[in-house]
Amino acid sequence: MQKTSIDSTDKFNDETPSELQELAKAIDALPARYRDVVAPAMTRVVECSTRRKRILNLVQEALSQLRLDMKYLVFDLEATRRERDQYKEMLEKDGLL
Repeated sequence: MQKTSIDSTDKFNDETPSELQELAKAIDALPARYRDVVAPAMTRVVECSTRRKRILNLVQEALSQLRLDMKYLVFDLEATRRERDQYKEMLEKDGLL
């Protein structure tokens, strides 16, 4: 009977939490009949964990970009208000307002 190992380099990477890596090693140490039952579920858990980490990173990047965009918008709004006030003051001096 061939050993089903879940501790392969293509399934684990630097993003995989150490707790899951430890669990995978423990599952690899089980007898084949138990390991064959549990290994597919463990593989799915690792894939879900990796996918969630990627999604979290994307959300964090999007939030960072949103914060930066908001800073630019606030700066632009303040500049527009200053320009408006300057033009209004110029019109009041010229008696057009």
